[in-house]
Amino acid sequence: MSRQSKLLTPPSRRLILLSGVGAALAACSGGTGGLPGFDSSTAPQAGGAAQPSGPTIGTGSVKVGLILPLTAEGSGATVGNSLKNAAEMALAEFPGADLTLLVKDDRGTPDGAQAAAQEALREGAELIIGPLFAPSVQAVGQVARGAGKPVIAFSSDSNVASRGIYLLSFPPENDVNRVIAYASAQGRKSFAALVPETAYGKVVEGAFQQAVANRGARVAVIERFGADQNSMRAAATRLAPALQQADALFVPADAATMPTLGLILQQAGYDPAKVKPLGTGVWNDANVARVPAIQGGWFASPDTAGFNAFAGRYQKRFNSAPTRTATLSYDAVSLAAALARTQGSQRFSESVLTNASGFAGADGVFRFRPDGLNERGLAVLELRNGQIVTVNAAPRDLGPRTN
Repeated sequence: MSRQSKLLTPPSRRLILLSGVGAALAACSGGTGGLPGFDSSTAPQAGGAAQPSGPTIGTGSVKVGLILPLTAEGSGATVGNSLKNAAEMALAEFPGADLTLLVKDDRGTPDGAQAAAQEALREGAELIIGPLFAPSVQAVGQVARGAGKPVIAFSSDSNVASRGIYLLSFPPENDVNRVIAYASAQGRKSFAALVPETAYGKVVEGAFQQAVANRGARVAVIERFGADQNSMRAAATRLAPALQQADALFVPADAATMPTLGLILQQAGYDPAKVKPLGTGVWNDANVARVPAIQGGWFASPDTAGFNAFAGRYQKRFNSAPTRTATLSYDAVSLAAALARTQGSQRFSESVLTNASGFAGADGVFRFRPDGLNERGLAVLELRNGQIVTVNAAPRDLGPRTN
C-alpha cells in the first residue's frame, strides 16, 4: 500500500481515504477546505467536561470515547485488545491527529457498556467508537442518543443499527448481495440454497431471497441443516432432486462445517461443475479453500490486499498478528481524525457521517446508510485448486445510493 494517500474523485464529492499514513478528506471538486457548506475552522471545546478517569490515547482537543471488551470472558478480550491496538496505530499513522481517545472497558456486558458510555460523555466525548457486542451496542446507543452523540460500533447484527448508531462491520447481507449480483451477471438464473439452522443462517437466508428477487431470478429450493451429520445428510438428500432445476447453489457454511458438508454433498451427487457453488465471507479460510465439493465456487469478501498491508504494519508494531476485525477500529479512528481535521463543528454530524460518496479504508470503500447500516465495496473471490483468487475486484466507488 502506498504511504502517500491519493484521493478518488466521484462526480460531486470525493472519497475520504483512510488507509495508511497521510489520510485526508478532500472537498468538492476544485475545493480545498472541506465538504460544501461546512465550517472548516476548529470547533470550540464543550465546557465543563470532567477530566479523563482512565487511560487515553492521543492528546488532541477533540475527545472520542473508545468502548471495548478489554477484560471480557473468552475470546472477547483478545478481540477487544486487538481493536485497541489498531486504534492506537491509527492515531500514530495520522499526522497531527487532533484526537484524544477515552479508552473504556465495558467488560463485555451491557451494564459495563452503559457505564462506560456515561463516563465517556461526562468527559466530553463527541463521538463513541465501539462497543463490539450487540447487547452492549444497544446499551451504549440508548445513552448516546439521549446525549445527542453518534456511535460507530462494531457489531455485525443489523438489528442494533439505527439512526445515529452506525455499524462499521462486515454485515453478511453485503456478502450475499454482492455474490448473487455477480452470479446473476454471469448468467445464473435459478438459485438453490443449503443454509445452517443458526442465527447467521437466518440472516443470510433472508438476504439470499431478497437478492435473488432483486435480480429477477428464481429460488429453486432452500434446505436447512443442523449441526450434526445426520441432519446434513438428510438436507443434502432432500436438496438433490431440485438441483436439476438450478444453476447455482448457495452454501454459507463456515470453516468448521464446510469440509464435512462438502463430503456429504458429493456423496449425494452434487457436481460443482454443473451447479456453481456460492458462499459468503465465511469461506475466506484455507480449510474451506481445499474442500473439493466447492472448487470453482464464488464468494464475496473485502479485498485481501488492504488487510494484508494493515496486518504487516500491526505485526511490526505489536509483535503479534491482529484479529480480522482490527481494521474496523483502525478505520473508525482514522475517520474520526479526518473529520476532526476538516469538518469543524459539523465533524460528526449525520450529514457528514452518511456522505453518499463514502470513505476508503483498510478494507476498501464503505459508507454509512441513514439507518445505521453500512455498504461496502467487496471483491468476488474464487476457490481454485485449493487457493483463493480474485475474479472480480472490489469497486473503487460505491455509486449512487439505491435506498
